[in-house]
Amino acid sequence: MTSPSQTAAAQSDTPGLEPEGLKKEKNKGGELVGRSPGQLMWARFKRDRTGVICAIVVLAFFAVSALAPVIASLYGKDPYTFYSNSDPNLLDEFGFPSGPNGGVSGDFWFGVEPQLGRDLFTQLLYGMRTSLGISVAVTILVVLTGTILGVTAGYLGGRTDYWLGRVMDFLMAFPSQLTFVAFMPVVVALFVPPGDETPTYIRVVALILVQWALGWMGLARLLRGQVLSLREREFVEAAKITGASPWRIIRKELLPNVVTPILVQSTYMLPLFVTAEAGLSYLGVGIMEPTPDWGRLFRTAGNIYESDPTFLLFPGAAMVIFVLCFNLLGDSVRDAFDPKSGR
Repeated sequence: MTSPSQTAAAQSDTPGLEPEGLKKEKNKGGELVGRSPGQLMWARFKRDRTGVICAIVVLAFFAVSALAPVIASLYGKDPYTFYSNSDPNLLDEFGFPSGPNGGVSGDFWFGVEPQLGRDLFTQLLYGMRTSLGISVAVTILVVLTGTILGVTAGYLGGRTDYWLGRVMDFLMAFPSQLTFVAFMPVVVALFVPPGDETPTYIRVVALILVQWALGWMGLARLLRGQVLSLREREFVEAAKITGASPWRIIRKELLPNVVTPILVQSTYMLPLFVTAEAGLSYLGVGIMEPTPDWGRLFRTAGNIYESDPTFLLFPGAAMVIFVLCFNLLGDSVRDAFDPKSGR
């Protein structure tokens, strides 16, 4: 009988019988080459059909949102025009779409808005653009702040870790949604005198600031725990012995080892910020008329759902698909980085 090692050797010497894993690691010259962690992660991710499909859907949402003006121009409509003024037949005597299914037709793909006669398709395009733009900005700020403060607290320790930890504990004590609702008018009042109309950009800045101020602590605590365990490892001690500065140790030794939790948490945070921003607009403390916004569409749908339930269909379906695909994408990214954490 041949041993397993002899069988493997015979297979490697016989054309067409190479193990698949070895084939993937061979370059054009036939030599075995190693693969970096990033290449291994990408190879595992490509084998996950759910993750790939969700990534395509998520990228499609961002592409459509970024190209909203171009699509609206090709479509021939915009989200601000009251089309019922030029075509009285769009709305009935009660102000609701006269056509079936909320006025869906070849001219208005998703129907028209009751009472005002605005095009729902372009409102959804621009609304997604507003919500995703705000959420991406918040996510970037939260990741930067959480990474800097979490890694700093974990590596320096001592009094720095103590005071940063107390700040995190204090901010995490605030209930996020209630605090968003309570602080939005306060933040807006800092920029706009009482009685003046609030510009849209002020509301956008306020939404970003409020969500950022109360959104970075979870990531910071996670990275602090990771760095506390990493700073005692041999490669960090070796870097200290060679005289490397703390900044170089953080940049070269610690940050590359916390990329995985940063990326995974980012994929979970962004849909949470999207729903939080939409919720604030739904409650009337976020984006206001006439600026299109995902949450404001839900607010309008909540007022007219008994008479025109179709109005909620397209914004609601888009929100569910986006959040679901982004959460599934986060699971796939996590499994690609750490295959031992299988679902």
